[in-house]
Amino acid sequence: MKNIDELNLLVPQIRRDILRMVHNVNSGHPGGSLGCTEFFVCLYNEIMSFNNSFKMDGINEDIFFLSNGHISPVFYSTLARKGFFSIDELKSFRLINSRLQGHPTTHEGLPGIRISSGSLGQGLSVAIGASQAKKLNNDSNIIYVLLGDGELQEGQNWEAIMYASAKKIDNLILTIDLNGKQIDGSTDEVLSLGNLKNKFNSFDWIVFELNNGNNIEDILKTFTEAKKEINKGKPICILMKTEMGNGVDFMMNTHAWHGKAPNDEQLKIALSQNKETLGDFKFD
Repeated sequence: MKNIDELNLLVPQIRRDILRMVHNVNSGHPGGSLGCTEFFVCLYNEIMSFNNSFKMDGINEDIFFLSNGHISPVFYSTLARKGFFSIDELKSFRLINSRLQGHPTTHEGLPGIRISSGSLGQGLSVAIGASQAKKLNNDSNIIYVLLGDGELQEGQNWEAIMYASAKKIDNLILTIDLNGKQIDGSTDEVLSLGNLKNKFNSFDWIVFELNNGNNIEDILKTFTEAKKEINKGKPICILMKTEMGNGVDFMMNTHAWHGKAPNDEQLKIALSQNKETLGDFKFD
């Protein structure tokens, strides 16, 4: 278990990783990755229980699925900083024949990645299947899955949400990244999601509201409470409000950095706002 100070120390370093990765190839999705950095830090360093040696079946350990796969930079950095693979491999992000593609893939066998994701709307369905497999195997561990809010505009999610409550999938915690932004603008402008708490309640889910998903203490408190509802007959949803581009002032309060890399000068400014804490990887 890490203390709050240790977790907060890791956050700016992962932000630096994200920024350097997308800058190096002038490609990628920094906005949502930066917004979910605190979530990933908490998930992999405090919330989940898993083995250090990666096994695809995930038996007797918690499993995480990333549905909105375009925020792969934060996922890759978190996995590398946790020791799943070399930090130096982050330099290969989005390069030809790299294991670290723009959206996570499984064919190259990257430790920590169990599904190919990024075709939005599919992650929750996969997570429900994994939850049922754990029940069949008498495995008491938990399935975690992250979706973007814009991703909820995909209809498959709502079939899965209905299925989860009907089949009493109660060993799953779904987190929705509520940053209110997507590639073409705000979610309200593109296709309003309405009152998500009321919607999930009407589908008979247990709902928690995490009003500051960029605060380590608030994240840990909310997930501690959510885990108390495991195995009580209902699926669990956490509505997590975050700020896209969090930690870089010119990337915040706009959707413009959903899928755009910083140039040299912008990278310098962004890195100056996030102090190196654990050591950067160096590009050749």
